[in-house]
Amino acid sequence: QVQLVESGGGSVQAGGSLRLSCATFGITYTPYCMGWFRQAPGKEREKVARIVDMGGNPYYTDSVKGRFTISQDNAKNTLYLQMNSLKREDTAMYYCAADTRSWKCDTNEYRYWGQGTQVTVST
Repeated sequence: QVQLVESGGGSVQAGGSLRLSCATFGITYTPYCMGWFRQAPGKEREKVARIVDMGGNPYYTDSVKGRFTISQDNAKNTLYLQMNSLKREDTAMYYCAADTRSWKCDTNEYRYWGQGTQVTVST
């Protein structure tokens, strides 16, 4: 059974930092891509960052460029999202997702999802 388990969310003041982690279990094949998505109340789910297993530049949505960094530790089967200079508009539920299908990497339709971790940024 595939499981993605996020951790590291919490409440932080604007300008602060958080690091999200996503541990993966039970994925038989190395995910071709893994990503972080977020959804704020009343808004659509948004892809925040994405990394491809075969290398290449990670993807970041414009609003987080220069502030967020996605990375992975293959030995630990863990994906990370380092979030610096947090803003109030970063407040959302953050989800980790993975897919073994290369053609899904640039979509929001990933096969495997975590349960989410809440990030709340206050001013």
